[in-house]
Amino acid sequence: MFKKVLGISVMIVLFFILITNIFEQGNTNEISNEIDVTGDTSVEGASISPIESAGIESGELAPDFELETVSGEVAKLSDYRGKKVFLNFWYTYCPPCKEEMPDMQAFYEEYQEEVEIIAVNLTEMENKKQDVYDYIDQFGYTYTIPLDQKGIVSDDYKVVAAPITYFIGTDGVVQQPRKIGPMTYEFMVEMAEELN
Repeated sequence: MFKKVLGISVMIVLFFILITNIFEQGNTNEISNEIDVTGDTSVEGASISPIESAGIESGELAPDFELETVSGEVAKLSDYRGKKVFLNFWYTYCPPCKEEMPDMQAFYEEYQEEVEIIAVNLTEMENKKQDVYDYIDQFGYTYTIPLDQKGIVSDDYKVVAAPITYFIGTDGVVQQPRKIGPMTYEFMVEMAEELN
């Protein structure tokens, strides 16, 4: 009997909370900005994430890593000190990733002496590892493509969406805010000019 009374009481309280919330929403005349609190009209999309998933911030040293690339070589981030680096995270069935990759290739062909593109594949997101090789072969991308097979590097960089790109200066420090979403050629040129 006590369980029935308790259950009914909980239902009444939940019903009261629901009615109160509906009533309060109906009485507001203001338009709330619940999605984009920054006011930045250039935002292409975002998500609300806990503070620990904010990623590496500008001014922080980019965490070093060593991963095997699709060409069978080893890519170590610290080996690129002295060069500007765009550190990108992607996977093959990500539409925004596919959108930016031709621009990344065009940018790389023009600026590879000044800027290194390291496009880390989120391999554990793939159906199979071979999909990465097939995709790269199909489109002929020539920038460095390491395979993050265990998700360790993406965890270090707090990758919560793809594509995401970090902009690292010649000193190995992240110098610009990370970009979530696809980059255009023009945006990459602008970022290259901002890095030192």
